[in-house]
Amino acid sequence: MKRREFINKTSAATVLSSMGLPMTMKASIKARNMQTKITINNTNSNFERESLTPYRFGGGAVTQLWQSAAWLQSDSGISKVGLGTQSPLWSDGRVARAHSENGANALMFALSERALQIIKGRSFTDPIKLLDEILPEVHEYGKKITGEADLRKTFALNSLVAVDNAAWLLYAHENKMRNFDEMIPEKYRPGLSHKHEKVASIPSFPVGTEIEKIKTAADEGYFIMKLKMGAKGTQKEMLAKDMEFLTNVHKNIGHYETPHTRDGKIPYYVDPNGRYESKETLLRFLDHAKKIGAFDQIAVIEEPLALTDESFVGDLGVTIAADESAHAVEDAVVRMEQGYGTIVVKAIAKTLSMTMKIVQACHERKVPCFSADLTVNPILVDWNKSIAARLAPLPMMDIGLLETNGHQFYNDWDRMVSYHPKAGAEWTQTKNGVYNTGQSFYDESGGILLPSQHYTDLFKEI
Repeated sequence: MKRREFINKTSAATVLSSMGLPMTMKASIKARNMQTKITINNTNSNFERESLTPYRFGGGAVTQLWQSAAWLQSDSGISKVGLGTQSPLWSDGRVARAHSENGANALMFALSERALQIIKGRSFTDPIKLLDEILPEVHEYGKKITGEADLRKTFALNSLVAVDNAAWLLYAHENKMRNFDEMIPEKYRPGLSHKHEKVASIPSFPVGTEIEKIKTAADEGYFIMKLKMGAKGTQKEMLAKDMEFLTNVHKNIGHYETPHTRDGKIPYYVDPNGRYESKETLLRFLDHAKKIGAFDQIAVIEEPLALTDESFVGDLGVTIAADESAHAVEDAVVRMEQGYGTIVVKAIAKTLSMTMKIVQACHERKVPCFSADLTVNPILVDWNKSIAARLAPLPMMDIGLLETNGHQFYNDWDRMVSYHPKAGAEWTQTKNGVYNTGQSFYDESGGILLPSQHYTDLFKEI
């Protein structure tokens, strides 16, 4: 018998034993190469509304966020609940502006329900491939029901977060994966190989926020501030308000010091949400920043131009980040070619599956990433933190970065925190502007693999 025939006819366990590999290594190899085929027998969905202190951005405002939940049951009888937070205004403002707030949310939820109908009875071995299979159909369905022929793919991805998370939880359980690191497919591990002991917690302040609130955050130890620019009004009115806001912020906290940046100065994270209609407008904002001495403290400007703007932005002297326009990995690659120096990743807004693909594409091109929020619930904060803690740091930083603003805007954040299966754990709390992501965070996967009784109870009648 030839060697190839022998290996083909011999069980994997026997071959591994003959190679003298340790049992733990055998289990790891088996998990990677012999993934379980999972058939989805049943699905269900639900949601809860959570009210907010109005959060203004992108020329609009959000007063409530729907917390969507997707329930998947496999042919083995195991069921898992995945969570998502919907944001029509962020994912496609045209849909939000064309409908009431509840109407836009209902449309997005309809996409989630459509996805569950598609996958019911379907088998998969890899959540990433499952997403690739269903995304085109869900996107097309979204175009039909919203009436937007060029509906942003981000709208469809936002609707799929709960479904994707449930698929990952089933995948981890059926393959006996013990933690988040084991759950990452080998192909995507290079881009998620860091393990920061600290992750910066970045609060968010819309243009016009009372300066005392920002000073209070700085006094509490928060050291990188997200400034949501793109004020409401004409381009002239917007620019005047944005420049005034930056002036007030820099005047009041620009002198603060931090040990977490190379120059010791507090950095600004500016986000106009695509409101600047031309590169010229952005240049005028940057000229103002130079005039007041704030330019060198701008760490990044996220998505300043319209999503359709293809201007080269690698010549501005400041890092420009792509967020909404980097819908999928293909879009992220295009943005990098256009001079965008970093990609904002949102596992809680564009799905964990798509995020892994984007992170790996950036890693291969030596372009850093960092994680931003979607004003998500406390459990999803740790889904996002699980990515943030494993990303290479931005050049001026020495720790991971994670925007988290839910505590600022949800009216009942403390109640929502109680739904977290590891509520009270050190790594769920911000201290001096950072999350301490020590060994227990990695050992327990931020609690995301554990069930939340509250959200599981949404399906207790099944």
